Amino acid sequence: MKRAGLFWITITLISTLLVGCTNQPAPSVSGEEQTVSGETQQTENANSNVEDGNTEGGSGETQDKELTAAEVVASLMEKEDIVVNTNPEMEKLTASELVSQMNIGWSLGNTLDSTNGTLLKTSKATAWETAWGNPVTTEELIHTVIDRGFNVIRIPVSWNDHLLVGSDYEIVDSWMDRVQEVVDYAYNHGAIVILNIHHESWHMPYYDNKEKGAEILAKVWIQIAKRFENYGERLIFEGMNEPRKVGTAVEWTGGDREGWEMVNYFNSIFVETIRQSGGNNPYRILMIPAYAANCWEAVKHLEIPENDDKIAVSVHAYEPYNFALNVSGAGVWNNDTGTINTIMKNLDELFVSKGTPVILGEFGAMYKPHEKNLEERAAWAEYYVRAAKEVGIPCCWWDNGAFEGDGELFGLIDRETYEWKYEAVVDGLMKGLE
Repeated sequence: MKRAGLFWITITLISTLLVGCTNQPAPSVSGEEQTVSGETQQTENANSNVEDGNTEGGSGETQDKELTAAEVVASLMEKEDIVVNTNPEMEKLTASELVSQMNIGWSLGNTLDSTNGTLLKTSKATAWETAWGNPVTTEELIHTVIDRGFNVIRIPVSWNDHLLVGSDYEIVDSWMDRVQEVVDYAYNHGAIVILNIHHESWHMPYYDNKEKGAEILAKVWIQIAKRFENYGERLIFEGMNEPRKVGTAVEWTGGDREGWEMVNYFNSIFVETIRQSGGNNPYRILMIPAYAANCWEAVKHLEIPENDDKIAVSVHAYEPYNFALNVSGAGVWNNDTGTINTIMKNLDELFVSKGTPVILGEFGAMYKPHEKNLEERAAWAEYYVRAAKEVGIPCCWWDNGAFEGDGELFGLIDRETYEWKYEAVVDGLMKGLE
């Protein structure tokens, strides 16, 4: 009787301890609703503070281990459709070697990246392409740009408006066909082409968007990778464009730890998706950004995939800001070289000198109504490109086709006449390469 009584007392004490140590669900990190592809998602991030994905309770038991990026992507792939090409030349080509072949780039801005809530997802592709005021892109336009000395063509593309409703994030065929047609304008004319995803709303870098954001990112890139799988080394995929917490205090100020970690995670999903795809994709050069493609604080927190020498860092830098990007800022540069020099020095120390190349995917200085603005922009362009070239960083001018109005006027070439509106600026860009 004494032993039995002791047994039940012991059991009662253990049960009490276990109840007292039960883990309580952690609150949602952001506490906000996230809209993803037209659906409102509000989830709890119970495990966001656990680095290894395991949560230990008082009972000593553990929850299932969190899946790695490679495992997440593998669960979404249709492996039976994947055939990898035998391509020794692409396999041995490094990102640094391809980047060294880049002179200067030009971005087809405000075109295939246009969005418009009034158009149907199945609308004619060119209706979307012209939604922000630019004409339909022609082969002659792209060839004119290449023939002027731009050997890199960056093609920003928005995909969210072209995912079929009720589908498994399936891209509308007519949109994919049009994107490929424009890519071919540049690729078939000998240029290095950068293809990306641009104004997307579903990869907001919040912990509670981790699962859904990764799923859409992977499924969109699976389809893009499949369509372009047999293109050679001159086609680069850029995983995301300026992923950031839109509308928050940290949107453009370098982000925060949550933003840095989530962008790194989404980058890993992107890289794994392409590496697990078929054709030439296991060998393709890929570009990954830091939070908001920031070249100051956020880029210090960018994680480069290990054992992959086909990765380039993507940054954007319209500097000095007051002259280059601030609409109400100064129209003259006044030979303010300090900011530019600091950017190039930092990027070299963080990445280039360590073997990871950098591509400055967007830069430019907008037109401003000042009598000296043209000559100032020309001098700025020459200095900027030369400073970047000295550390091996190619730059892509952001041309949004805009010449008039009170917005960001980055246009260089008239897309109707194919005439360069600011020859002096283009000359400056080319002189910087000398």
